[in-house]
Amino acid sequence: MKILIVDDNPTNIIIIREILKKENYRNTVAASSAAEMFQRLGIEEPGGELMPGSSDIDLILLDMMMPEMDGITACRIIQKYERLKDIPIIMVTAVGDSKKLAEALDAGAVDYVTKPINKVELMARIRLALRLKQEKDWHKERDQRIQEELKLAALVQHAVLSSAIDDPQFAIDAMYKPSFELAGDLYSWYPLGEGRYGVILLDMMGHGISSSLFCMFIASVLKDTVSTYVEPEKVVQELNRRFNQLHIENQLVQYYFTAIYLVVDTKHKKIDYVNAGHPPALFFQKGREVVRLETVCPPVGLFDKMETETHTISYEGEGHIVLYTDGLMEVVEGTQDEQIEYLERTLDGSRRLDKDLMQRLFFDEGHLQEREDDKCLVWITLKEGEISE
Repeated sequence: MKILIVDDNPTNIIIIREILKKENYRNTVAASSAAEMFQRLGIEEPGGELMPGSSDIDLILLDMMMPEMDGITACRIIQKYERLKDIPIIMVTAVGDSKKLAEALDAGAVDYVTKPINKVELMARIRLALRLKQEKDWHKERDQRIQEELKLAALVQHAVLSSAIDDPQFAIDAMYKPSFELAGDLYSWYPLGEGRYGVILLDMMGHGISSSLFCMFIASVLKDTVSTYVEPEKVVQELNRRFNQLHIENQLVQYYFTAIYLVVDTKHKKIDYVNAGHPPALFFQKGREVVRLETVCPPVGLFDKMETETHTISYEGEGHIVLYTDGLMEVVEGTQDEQIEYLERTLDGSRRLDKDLMQRLFFDEGHLQEREDDKCLVWITLKEGEISE
């Protein structure tokens, strides 16, 4: 515990040191001016960079009235440095002006004592300031640990996302930008054999830790569910059953997720899908109107049982399918129909995913409106090519 005493009067420094010494606060250092205090804290010049290394000062007793620079001005300068602003500063003053005292507190001081110094009052205020600093440090360390754990969780969450596929008849890739470190969007795809691929994109209600944990649960059961049930309606029904097994006592919020799951059969040129409350996927084929893979059932998790059926569309030649979450739509102004029409016009031009273009249109910050939701786009390319048996 180190206390810095700042006063241009050597007698005042001696008095304060003796008071502290009798209370077993022996680790003290002194400065006779604001400039000397700055040097002791690692400030070479006010407003400049801090010198390397962190300050070892735990508390400052700062005289309010000093030549060259008064304590209030010095306090304001200290508050500009992130590494120093949490050091508690107690003003020591002979001034009884309430406006000056209020100004000192506004400048960043946590408390004040008046001259002549009352040792009981001084020690009480020091103990209070140190206790508050200890609590603040504890919260700061805890928040730092939480942030580190969130970053690790985000890395784990990102690791479960599927990697791009580029096969002779089928290619798939994605772009994803969470609104927070942990997100509520999830995409996955799985080769099912015989030229078939299962693809799912889901959007969990809400953001943050709770939504991301639900997402991780779904990710843990997806592969087994898709490989076992394959057919879209059975996969979605099984995900609904598994999700509803998460009984949470005293749950104030009804969690659910929208999802679109489809099986692309490149051998028989067909797409089977179920859209559970999700924005419509868009299917583009040259010379044909855009086909919307519309909602066919409510979101997953709202009801104990889901009644749904698989819808099928056929295709010929090349084309591409775009799946997206509503966060992507929200960067476009207008009604939902206007947003989807904009996506249809914008996404029709390129057969392959143009990441540079998509980045500029949808994922860069500061365009159209502020980012409020996770944004995800999955691009499926259907190619002409030989099917390997």
